[in-house]
Formats: sequence, C-alpha cells, structure tokens
Amino acid sequence: MGICAFRVICVNLVPHFTTIARSRAEHEEAIKTVVVEVLKLCGRAGRAGLASLGQIAIDGTKIGSDAALDRNRDAAWIRAEIDKILSEATETDAAEDAEARLFDTLVDEPFRHRQDRLARLQAALAEAEAEKTEAGRRLRGRKPKDPHAALERAKADLAAAKVQADRRPRCADLEAKVREATERLEEAERLAVQAPREQIVVNLTDPESRIMKTQQGWVQGYNVQAAVNAGQVVISHAVTKDHNDVGQLVAMIEATRRTATKAGIEEPIGLVLADAGYWSEDNATAKGADRLIATTKDWKQRKEARETGETAGPPPEDATAVEAMEHRLRTLDGAEKYGTRSCTVEPVFGDTKENRGVRRFMRRGLTAAESETALIFAVHNLLKVFHHEPSAVFSATCQARRRLSSADVSSLAVELPSATRAHPFRQARCGRLSKDRLGPRPRTADSCTIRTISLQPARSA
Repeated sequence: MGICAFRVICVNLVPHFTTIARSRAEHEEAIKTVVVEVLKLCGRAGRAGLASLGQIAIDGTKIGSDAALDRNRDAAWIRAEIDKILSEATETDAAEDAEARLFDTLVDEPFRHRQDRLARLQAALAEAEAEKTEAGRRLRGRKPKDPHAALERAKADLAAAKVQADRRPRCADLEAKVREATERLEEAERLAVQAPREQIVVNLTDPESRIMKTQQGWVQGYNVQAAVNAGQVVISHAVTKDHNDVGQLVAMIEATRRTATKAGIEEPIGLVLADAGYWSEDNATAKGADRLIATTKDWKQRKEARETGETAGPPPEDATAVEAMEHRLRTLDGAEKYGTRSCTVEPVFGDTKENRGVRRFMRRGLTAAESETALIFAVHNLLKVFHHEPSAVFSATCQARRRLSSADVSSLAVELPSATRAHPFRQARCGRLSKDRLGPRPRTADSCTIRTISLQPARSA
C-alpha cells in the first residue's frame, strides 16, 4: 500500500538516483536533526511509553563503508607514492618550460588527476600518522591480543594494583594481586620482545574507515553505537572509528541524556544495560545512571550462575567492582533485567541489516556515515510511531504541509509535460481510479521539474 501511495503522489514518476544522492549530501547536517524531531513525536502526550528512559540498552554493530579491504596501505607505501607523484609533476613542469604549450587543456588534464590523487594520498598519510599516535596511548577494556598493546595494559594493571596495596597495607589479597600483576608484566615484556610491531594501514578510498572484525569475517567500515529503550526506540546513536566498544559506554550515556533533553524528554535514565564488550572498572564506577554490565560472555555468565547459585541483597561492602557487578547480575532482579538486553537493542540492528538491507554506507567519510546513520534510525523510530499510533504520523504530515504553505495548500505539485497530465495516476490520486488500474511500473523522470502537486480532492462529477 505504501508503494502504491508513493506512485500515486508522484504521478508514477520516481526521482533519479543522482537526485537522491545530491540531496543526501547537500542536507547532511539537516538530516542529523531529524532524529530529535522524531523523538519529539514519540514523546508527545499519549505516546510517552515510546520515549521512556526507564531502561536503556547500549550496543554496537559494524557497518561497512564504501571502500574495499584490499585498498589498505601502510605509511611507507603512501609516502613512496606521494614522492612518485611529486617527481612526475616536477618532470612535467620542466618539460612544459622547455617547449611551447600549444594544447593547454590536454596537458593540464592528467596533471589535475595527479593532483586529486595526491590530495587523497596526503589525507591517508595524515590519518595513518594520527592512528599511530593514538595506538601508542590507547588502553583497551579487555586484554589486547597485540603483544605490544598487552604490555602497556600490563604496566597499567601493575600500577593500579600498587595503588590499592598502598591504601590498604598488610592486606594479603592485595599483595597477591601485586605479585600476579608483576608476573603478567614480565610475561608481557617477554612476548613483546619476540613479536613484531603491528603494522598500521589506512584505506585509500575512505581514510577515516577502519578494518573491523565481525562474526562473518573482516569488514572495512565503522562501529555504529545505539542506545535503545524498552520499546526498541533509538534514543541516541554514534559512529566511531574505534572497533572496541569499551570506550563508548560513558559517551553514549551522556549523548542519550543530551538527545532526550533536546527532544523535551525530562525523565531521568533509570538503568543502563550493556554486554561484556563494555566492561571495565572505569565504566562500572563512573558517575551517572545505574548500570548492569556483563563481566564475561553471556554463556559463561549463565554457566557461572548455575555453578555458584543465585545471590540476594546488595553486594558486600569490601567487594571489588567486578565482584559487586557479578553479585548483582546473579540476583533474581539483576538477571531478569539484564535478560531483556538482547531482545531490546539487538533486534534493532537485525531489522536494519536483514529486513532493510543496510549493511554498507553509501557515502564516504565519518561525517557522511553519521548523517546516514541518523537517517536510518529516524526512519526506524518513525515506523515505531506509525505501528503504535498511525494517526500521529498522518497528523504530523498534515501539520508539516500547512507550515509549508499556509496560504495555498495546492502549491505543492509537479509540473509535467502536457502529454502526461491526464495520466491515470493523476486521476487515481483524485479518487477516480481503483488501485487495480494503476498500470505499469513507475518510470524515471530525469528531466522533470519538481514544482507542485495538487493536494485538493477530486470534485464530484
């Protein structure tokens, strides 16, 4: 029915794909504000449950970029290519100075192509240098697989263990933790000496995208984060180049509060749910809303609960951050609430990828990916509102139409060639034909000038 209505309104004409592409690029920033407008629609009277912040589940998924995996190069290759282009440009300049330039256009054309490629390579080299600097100071939530990153993590763990031991001297447990951290540091130093350093590469097509691992293999793309409430409405979202989720939790909680405030939702965040990919002591103890974060994979967590049994009441006062969180997750209330996480946020990603086929961004760059993600989740939320209360969507559409032209409603129409003005779709729009007589598939209108479509009902004969 929706496709039929679209064909009727557009008089069996569809926009060319280049028109859609230009619109997405030109309205990049405006699209980002659509999510807030749809959230306002969700939070209006009578639909408060759709925009509830009582329980928020945060998760991430990898979406591919408009770039291929085999276009990744390291900094040395990029520098060599830049030197090659600059050398060719110097030789071309020398040849042009030695002879008269009779065909300026023919000479300038290949040089312009080299200049464009040089600009892309320089951008990729800058991204590689920035990634190298960031990798040198980044600590991940779980133990990194790279030996050099694991060495930095072991140093940080030892320093933290020593601080705890200094606060509580003569504590056997803390002294044992210091010895264990020291042994892990020695082992990490030995492995780091034997292992070569990880090579940092950058994609030449989309330098801001990263190689990320998924269950189906490796993908060149971005990490898309979403904060979803109990009604599967996306409250906030983010797109990041970091393949690890651990550094995104606090930022997503703050983004959820900011977005809700913009949408006029004053309800405080009740509880935040996150899987083991977000676990770290910093995330567990950070200020803000209450949270339940898995400390290990779900199947390990269920196995441990069966073996150790359930818990009750608050955690012990001397429990560490890990022990306190595991205690809460094994209580009946904690297990029940955390069990809703998988059926809250994960179906949103499943619907986006499987049902709507969004597995790759259409445009390149982090900013373009953020804009496209905003459009994806705005449509998702709008569908939630439509299924919950269809009249709300129709009412909002009528209000938008009145705002566009309060003086003359009929000023929205399409100027068509005279031969198509009596097209059956134009009559069907006025209620003169049934859906069964709509005719052939829509045709592309490349040269059609969009101006107005009459929204007036058909006059009775």
